Amino acid sequence: MLIGEAARRSGVSARMLRHYESLGLVRPTGRTVGGYREYSPADIRRIFHVEGLRSLGLSLRQIARALDDPGFTPAELVGDLIRKSTERLSREQELLERLRAVDAADPAGWQDVARVVELLHGLGSDSPGRRQQAVLAAAEPVAVPAELLADAVLTESDPNVAGALRWALARAGGEGVARLAAGLSATDAGVRRRAVLALAEVPGDETTAILGDALADPDPAVRRGAALALGGRGVTRAVPALVDTVVAGPNDVEAAELLGALARDPMWAGRILSALDDEFASHPTDSAVRMRLTQALAELPGTIALSALQRLARDDQRPVALLAGALAAALEDRSDERSR
Repeated sequence: MLIGEAARRSGVSARMLRHYESLGLVRPTGRTVGGYREYSPADIRRIFHVEGLRSLGLSLRQIARALDDPGFTPAELVGDLIRKSTERLSREQELLERLRAVDAADPAGWQDVARVVELLHGLGSDSPGRRQQAVLAAAEPVAVPAELLADAVLTESDPNVAGALRWALARAGGEGVARLAAGLSATDAGVRRRAVLALAEVPGDETTAILGDALADPDPAVRRGAALALGGRGVTRAVPALVDTVVAGPNDVEAAELLGALARDPMWAGRILSALDDEFASHPTDSAVRMRLTQALAELPGTIALSALQRLARDDQRPVALLAGALAAALEDRSDERSR
């Protein structure tokens, strides 16, 4: 068949077929009497092979080698193409996310666009100081997408930068809460911990409900973060997790103070006291736990823990007995002063 028919059947232009011929990639099998190129079915198959390999991203030089070198093995070349394609897709995805961030900022002009792009570059820096500076600069009068800040805080490992990101998110009100909530479903416990810390600084019923669900998280640090945040909001659902925090530490002092505040509600005072008493029974020989529980009893309002402290003043473990005795005496003195 002549070049026009070959072009129609293969979908490759006659000009490109001439280019393939000049490179020695696809040579027509023969010529007509008039000197026109004549392509055989085998030539058409080779054209299809060339086009198929081009669709994989191979250069024409690589295609020639692949088709003409009997010793050529595709594994290494295909692996290289996969790596390059992955890198290209990553760059394209990064560009897409950057464009979405700019669009979400609803910029009024190119100056606003430049500020958002500057923030994106700053957050991508290897320097924690540069990242923190970028976040603090986001306080400029340009709308920074809260979703962008939320994504950043979920991956930020530097505590100072993370603190700045949480501050910026809190300033954004309820924006970004959905992203943070999604972080609580991550398989990485570190991401879930960062999500809880960020949610704790965002007020509102929505975040309170989300934090309540986090009390069932399998990671103790996530549960502890949720309990401390909820206790600070006066949510009594956090009481069991706060008691667990007193037992296990850290943050036992903070948890004890929150239990004391929640115990000002007469309906909960007895329950909290009973929960602490149960933990004493569960840890009869662990002096460190019993010391933390004793200190937590002293945080309860009024003298509701006085009898428990007086009983502990006779505890078999001397450090616990001494601490309980001192705390009981202090409570008795305060009670006497109020009765005068």
